[in-house]
Amino acid sequence: MAGRGGCCCGPGPLNEDNARFLLLALLIVLYLLCGAAVFSALEHPKEKQAKERWVQRFDNFTQRYNLSRGELENFLRFYEEANVAGIRVDSIRPRWDFTGAFYFVGTVVSTIGFGMTTPATIGGKIFLIFYGLLGCAATILFFNLFLERLITVLAFILKSCYEKQRRRKGVLPHDNRRDSTHSEGPDSLSGWKPSVYYVMFILCMAAIIVSCSASAMYSAIEGWSFFDSLYFCFVAFSTIGFGDLVSSQKQEYENQSLYRLGNFFFILMGVCCIYSLFNVISIVIKQTLNWILKKLECRCCLRWQRKGFRARRNVVMPGNFRTRRNISIETDVINESDMDGRRMSGEMISMKDFLAANKVSLAIMQKQLSETANGHPRQSGSSSRHNGFSGGVGALAIMNNRLAETSVDR
Repeated sequence: MAGRGGCCCGPGPLNEDNARFLLLALLIVLYLLCGAAVFSALEHPKEKQAKERWVQRFDNFTQRYNLSRGELENFLRFYEEANVAGIRVDSIRPRWDFTGAFYFVGTVVSTIGFGMTTPATIGGKIFLIFYGLLGCAATILFFNLFLERLITVLAFILKSCYEKQRRRKGVLPHDNRRDSTHSEGPDSLSGWKPSVYYVMFILCMAAIIVSCSASAMYSAIEGWSFFDSLYFCFVAFSTIGFGDLVSSQKQEYENQSLYRLGNFFFILMGVCCIYSLFNVISIVIKQTLNWILKKLECRCCLRWQRKGFRARRNVVMPGNFRTRRNISIETDVINESDMDGRRMSGEMISMKDFLAANKVSLAIMQKQLSETANGHPRQSGSSSRHNGFSGGVGALAIMNNRLAETSVDR
C-alpha cells in the first residue's frame, strides 16, 4: 500500500520536487545513453581508420630510417610534453606573453577552458585555484545580471507598447506618459512579465546572429570552413571548450588588435546569449516534467480520493484535488487548521511536519539574510510577486521570479 500522500503506483510517499528530480535524472541517463550510441556509431569507425593509418605510417618511418620503436616513442612523448608546456615548432604565438595570458584568464573565468594553455608551475596552479574560484563566481553573477537586465528590458518594451496602443485608441490620456515615467520603480514592471517562450525565441535569434557573424569572421581570418567556425562558436559560447579549434593562436594577423577585440566581443556576447538560453530552456524542461508528472499521476488521483489519501503540499494533481499547507513567510507560522489530528493526540512529530517546518525556517533565514545585505527590511507587499522559488540563487530564481511561466498544456 502506498504511503500517506504518495503515489499509488510507487513504493512510498513522493512529493513533486522529488518526483521531478527522479524523472529528470532518468531522462538525463537515457539522453546520455542515446548520445553515446549516436557518437559511437558516427565516430568509432573514423577512429579505427585513423589508428590503422597511424600504425602503418609509424612502421614505415621506423623501417625507412632504421629507428627502434622505443626510441621513436620516447621522442614523440617528449614532443607531447613540450606541446603541453606551450612550446610549438610551428608559427603559433607564445602562450604566456601578456596577451596570451589575458586570453587564458578569459577562458578560465568564463569556464570555457580550451586546454591549449595550462599552468605548468606549482605557483601557477595554486594561484589558478583561488583566481578561478573568485573569477568564475563573479562571471556567473555577471551572466545572471545580464539575463535579469534582458528580461527587464523586454518587460519595459511590452509595457510601453501596451500604453502606446491605449493612447492611440484614446483610452489612456497623453499626460499619463509623464506620470508613468516618474512612477517607474522596482515593482512597476512586476505585472509585465514576458513569456518564457518569447524570451527563448529572442535569445535564439540573438545567438544565431552572433554565431553567424562570428563564424564569418573566423572563416575569413583563421582559414576555417564556415561549418567548422560555427562548430567552434557553439563549443566556445556554451563553455564546453574542447580545444580542437581555438581562435587567436597564430603569430600574426592582419589588423591584429582589431581582430582580438572582435574575438573578445563575440565570445563575451555569445556566452551571455547561450548561457541565458540554457537557463530559459531549463524552465521549459521543468514545465515539461510537470506535464509528464501530471499525465503519469492523473490515474492515481481517483484512487487517492477513494482511499482517503490526503495530498501532499507539492504533489502534482489537478487543481480540484490539490490541498496546500498554508505557510506564510511573512507571518513565519503554519496555520493550525492545517495541522493533522495526530499532533493533537500527543504523537511524535511526523517527518512531513518536520520538513515543512525546516522549509519555513530556511525561507525565513534567506529572507533575513537578503534584508541584512540590502540594508533595509523588505516590504511585506513585495512578497506577493515571488513564487515558491524566490528564495533561490542564480538564473533559475531570476527566471521564475521575472518570467510568466506558461504551462505546457495551455
